[in-house]
Amino acid sequence: MRRTAPVLSLLAGLLIGTVSPPVTASAEPNSPAVPNIVPRPTEWSDLGGQNALTADSRIFVAPASGATTAPPASGATTAPPASGATTAPPASGAITAPPAGRSKLIAPSRQSPRQLADQLRSEILQVSGLTLPVSSAVGQAAKGDIVLRLTDDKTYGAEGYRLDSAEAVRIDAASTHGLFYGTRTLLQLLRTAPDHRALPRARSLDVPTQQMRTVMLDAGRKYWQRRYLENLIRRMADQKMNTLFLHLSDSEGFRLNSPKFPGLADPKNSYSRAEIERLKTFAARHHVQIMPGIDVPGHATVITDAFGIGFGDGPDPCTAANTHSHLTANWMVDMTSEKAVAKSKEIVDEFAGWFDAPLFSIGADELPGQLANCARVKNHLAADPDVSTLGDLLKRYINTLDSVITRHGKRTAIFNGVEHMTSPQQQVNSSVVYMTWEGNGAEPIVPGHDEIAMAPFYVTPNNYHNSRPDESWMYDSWTPSTAGDMLGSSLENWADYNFWADDQYFEQRMSGPRAILADRSWNGSATPDTLTDFRARVARIGDPPGVTPTPVKPRVNDGKPSHHWTFDTKPYPSGWVWAGSPGNTLYAEDTAGDLPGSSYIINNPTPAADGVRGQTWRFDSDGDGVGFGGVDVAEPWTVSTWVRSTGKTTDQVLLGSTTGALKLQQWGTGKVGLTRFGVSDLSFDYTLPQNEWVQLTWVTTPGSTTLYANGEKVGTVAASIPLPLRSIGMPGKSLRGDLDELLTWDEALSAEQVRAHFTGYGR
Repeated sequence: MRRTAPVLSLLAGLLIGTVSPPVTASAEPNSPAVPNIVPRPTEWSDLGGQNALTADSRIFVAPASGATTAPPASGATTAPPASGATTAPPASGAITAPPAGRSKLIAPSRQSPRQLADQLRSEILQVSGLTLPVSSAVGQAAKGDIVLRLTDDKTYGAEGYRLDSAEAVRIDAASTHGLFYGTRTLLQLLRTAPDHRALPRARSLDVPTQQMRTVMLDAGRKYWQRRYLENLIRRMADQKMNTLFLHLSDSEGFRLNSPKFPGLADPKNSYSRAEIERLKTFAARHHVQIMPGIDVPGHATVITDAFGIGFGDGPDPCTAANTHSHLTANWMVDMTSEKAVAKSKEIVDEFAGWFDAPLFSIGADELPGQLANCARVKNHLAADPDVSTLGDLLKRYINTLDSVITRHGKRTAIFNGVEHMTSPQQQVNSSVVYMTWEGNGAEPIVPGHDEIAMAPFYVTPNNYHNSRPDESWMYDSWTPSTAGDMLGSSLENWADYNFWADDQYFEQRMSGPRAILADRSWNGSATPDTLTDFRARVARIGDPPGVTPTPVKPRVNDGKPSHHWTFDTKPYPSGWVWAGSPGNTLYAEDTAGDLPGSSYIINNPTPAADGVRGQTWRFDSDGDGVGFGGVDVAEPWTVSTWVRSTGKTTDQVLLGSTTGALKLQQWGTGKVGLTRFGVSDLSFDYTLPQNEWVQLTWVTTPGSTTLYANGEKVGTVAASIPLPLRSIGMPGKSLRGDLDELLTWDEALSAEQVRAHFTGYGR
């Protein structure tokens, strides 16, 4: 996780500043000011009335007019002006091209117009039930037909398109990228029509404001299932986002499995070359490029452990005093070692060849300044005439890997931060792109380099960081930069302390800000409505064709627990390495299910030997917690745990989520209870005794929750909440005391079963 304090302070400054009122788009009488399209078209003119697909409609692919399926050879792209634009065309009716002039970072399309037409045919069938034939006899096109045409008109840039649905539905573009985005608009209009066949008669010229519209997934700490990745790509493409940045290594895991590096990646929790090729092919059909990232020299414990190339390896190693307090010296690749630098080059050289996106990230962030005090570093700086500071050493390392990436025809990307380091002898190569997680995402902050804005767009849903984008600010106030050195914007999804979270846990938290980022980075003009209106529009449009529903786990009624956390010391499972210093990021094994968790990097619980069975975890700070990243489970359910309370605070959460929480000490009463956030705080007539083991059990059915203490019924409240599986504890609301034997059931246990579970512990 990149630091967020500067981002939050800058964002706070923005939020208290003056907010300009939104610009309302002009429209024909009785027509919507904003069509049911996300992102909003940059120019939209409603002509009144409707067009419709029928059983006689056809898809025509026009012969190319000197056009290509790749972006224009000049490398120029176009973007609407950042201010003063509306969704309506100029009053004169003329279509004008915005200014051009920034370097291309969009991979050429691998899809021909005919392939796109065949794909559209399948998608229209799924949306409307109509089977449309595909033909090249464009001269026969009539009202209700669809015509796709490539043209050499540079008005459209690399990804823009023109849509005209006055008679035949005509989509023109200078590349298949643009044609594809025009078909996304068409499909969204069909999905929101009552009969899924009608669409408004309209004309639109639609050209993106920013060229890179990106979603990043932390695939180093978390392994993402292929089904989810494909669904994400479909959703991104539907909203005209073009880059999926897979951050494929971090401290705890490496997700690319090459026979060249046996042992670096666990085959069961990584992607082979063949799997990456399949994912790239799938993404290319949806005009999404896969941008890879491998993080070095920091965030690299998994790499240093595999090859023995860390600052903590070898004679006279660096120590804990030379790195961040929650990490070991092997969190960093030893940049003073020829062996380590050579291995870094070898790794980058291998995996740069697996991908065809124009950017390859090497991270290069958060190197601790205290590393400069390590004797190994001091001796190297004294002996090497080309470097005199730690900043020099890091920048030379970046440039060394940049030379490898450049040989693959790509540009290097790094997270910003190195620009703050003193470096009198080395400067980062000018072609390197900075991914800026500082600043406010509005304007470039690193002179002399292209940038991608990431700062305010972090989704890091754990108790420690607990960060998510301010959606109101994003929609109402943020203006995407059109500066020549701002390549685009990116939503970041970090899996710190949610290493084994459900994919859907992240999807629930990223879908809202992702849609806003897609809308704003494509159409940088002022928004014409409210965030509530926008969310309603997104909901009306729904998912695109092909998205597979999230599998629903069958309800189990067999008396067996669905999850069981014992809090006994266990190593990380295969595919993850432990990067923490002693006592940090503890592993909470789930012996009954598939939702293990981990503690955080500061104020971790402390394992103790005197648990009810084996060990217990001792919580003594509001910073203590365990991240699971599970999605809420609808009633009925049962939760049971042993707790030995050692302190009183105003609010103590056992299990929590964004919906509700089970309370060991309820706010306002100090009693055991439950909360549905924004609705009610409820308490049972029971207060935990101090310094005494007690087994608490909540049994919930829809509209009713019963509490048991040591197997005996305490009482019932006429309310229920979904089972919250986000985390143990919540920010500022962690427990005080010892926790052991936490179990959940996917059913409401009977009083006899609760009693039997208690007596089974022999107490």
